[in-house]
Amino acid sequence: YEYLMSHFATESGKSKGQFYTPSEVSRIIAKVIGISPQNTIASTTAYDPTCGSGSLLLKVAAEAGKPITLMGQEKDVTTAGLARMNMILHDFPTARIMTGDTLASPKFKDVKNSEQLYACDYVVANPPFSDKKWATGLNLGNDPYQRFAWGTPPAKQGDYAYLLHILRSMNPSTGKGAIILPHGVLFRGNAEAIIRRKLVESGILKGIIGLPANLFYGTGIPACILVLDKENAHARKGVFMIDASRGYLKDGAKNRLREQDIHKIVDAFTRQSEIPRYSRMVTTGEIADPKNDYNLNLPRYIDSTEPEDLHDINAHLNGGIPERDIDAFAADWQEMPGLRAALFETERPGYARLKPAKTEIRRVIQEHPEFGRFSAKAQKRYGEWQQAIKPLLERFQIDGKPKALIETVSEILLATFQAAPLLDGYDIYQRLMDYWVETMQDDAYLIAADGWVAKTSRIVEVDKKGKTKDKGWRCDLLPKLFLVERYFIAEQTALGEQEAELERIVSQISELEEEHSGEDAAFSGFETVNAAQVKYRIEEIGDDPEGAEELDVLRRWLVLNSEETALKKAVKKADEELDRLVYEKYPQLGEAKVKSMVVEDKWLRHLYHGVYEEITRVSQTLAGRVLELAERYETPLPELEAELAVLSERVEGHLRQMGAVWK
Repeated sequence: YEYLMSHFATESGKSKGQFYTPSEVSRIIAKVIGISPQNTIASTTAYDPTCGSGSLLLKVAAEAGKPITLMGQEKDVTTAGLARMNMILHDFPTARIMTGDTLASPKFKDVKNSEQLYACDYVVANPPFSDKKWATGLNLGNDPYQRFAWGTPPAKQGDYAYLLHILRSMNPSTGKGAIILPHGVLFRGNAEAIIRRKLVESGILKGIIGLPANLFYGTGIPACILVLDKENAHARKGVFMIDASRGYLKDGAKNRLREQDIHKIVDAFTRQSEIPRYSRMVTTGEIADPKNDYNLNLPRYIDSTEPEDLHDINAHLNGGIPERDIDAFAADWQEMPGLRAALFETERPGYARLKPAKTEIRRVIQEHPEFGRFSAKAQKRYGEWQQAIKPLLERFQIDGKPKALIETVSEILLATFQAAPLLDGYDIYQRLMDYWVETMQDDAYLIAADGWVAKTSRIVEVDKKGKTKDKGWRCDLLPKLFLVERYFIAEQTALGEQEAELERIVSQISELEEEHSGEDAAFSGFETVNAAQVKYRIEEIGDDPEGAEELDVLRRWLVLNSEETALKKAVKKADEELDRLVYEKYPQLGEAKVKSMVVEDKWLRHLYHGVYEEITRVSQTLAGRVLELAERYETPLPELEAELAVLSERVEGHLRQMGAVWK
């Protein structure tokens, strides 16, 4: 249901996309508000005042890990119906979804006092950005729920109106919440500046997470998540800020947060980890400083831009690679100190020259003993992870929980590579999560349904007229390739040799036709070259001595064509025989053998290659930068000027010889 809604939102664009919060953003909110199985009971309340189709509420419920009380209000009647259906399908039939304008007519009020909003444990929302009609139906001078005590939001921008509603809807002592708002709420002035100051001074604003642009279906502007927490708010001395605007994947017309982006945001926020150019704790004093004046715009506190690649004028004039640029790879030299000496030598104070030829840079790096040790240490980490998770994979059985499996396996992977030098643990984590989506997830659900059984099924295609055609067979859990590699490598090798020979013959035929297809050539009169036409032409030439050369070409073509025909038959027969052998092997595979091949040959081998590619990328990144610097400062200005003078003199000499220049 959620899959269909996300596609509906994608296709409908701005008109209907606003009812759906991207699941990746919903997951972040559900995790950063702190809800978990340990701190929830059945009466724990989660409320969304602008619930749309209910996906954000359900993500919060999923993070709770047990049944809780869900409440939501939605202005659009049709969308509210979507939300109710969503709740039923996700096993929350008792969730209360009310219809109406939340600001003008809130439906969830205190049972004992109708002039107070219901105090909820968790409140989350993705309200319409900069709602211009937010005040419709409201008496701003006499709001019965006292939501605007900190100030009245601008008439044409309702962002803070929804935030103030959330604050009044949170449990006064322990309430937690999060709201998605446009970046403008962080720095706009006038009435919003006054409310923002009160929010910071109250200590309720726990954190701000800046998101990439173009994530949401209703708008392309960048947004942020404001994380709110009333528990110990009086003791809070700062706001934890994250600028995650650069971590995303381009996905069609929209941007999308990857698994690694989600995990990095949640890790940084829950651990309060300060990461250069990404996250930091900003004290209330710094925010209140007159130079900032409670402006919360993230670039004021976090410079997320990549350092500028500055050119060195001295190096351009006199040659040499600046030591400053080489020092930028401090992490590489710390891990591989001898590699720097293998690549560079001092030319003059502050400048170095490249020792190997430019074409040898990559080889020098990859063959250096220290890079070999770095690679071995990384592969050892992979081995440790494999040893830790292999029993978990092998113990997975019928009725197993695929989501729990991947969560455990991925967290162990991230922990294993989190401190690996030169490698980004989140990049390796993303490799696993991509493979999970592409392949492992389907395999896990097959095993959860049928166990470790390699079932084969026929591939049947149906044409437009309804006729069916058998296109062979397949096994999704354990494809043919893995059985061939394990049991029939000799047959596969022989088949490969025949296919290579066939390819060679086809190439020879193509070359012969191209060589003799010009005007008056052997194949010039052919519409299409085939055996029947070639034989007919041979008969036409007969014993004519003038056609001897053409006859030789045609006969050579016939010999090659005959070999091609015979090889095609042989290849087809060998392929069918191999296909039969593999098909008949499946029933002979017991559970232990299937498990071994799926876990070791299919899953772990693929993941090993992913880790190895990340290791290789370290050398490629370093080699690419070294080559760039070497080429940038390869020829100093005096040499360029001398070369220019020589070339200018040469041109003038040619012009004088042509009489175009007189001196």
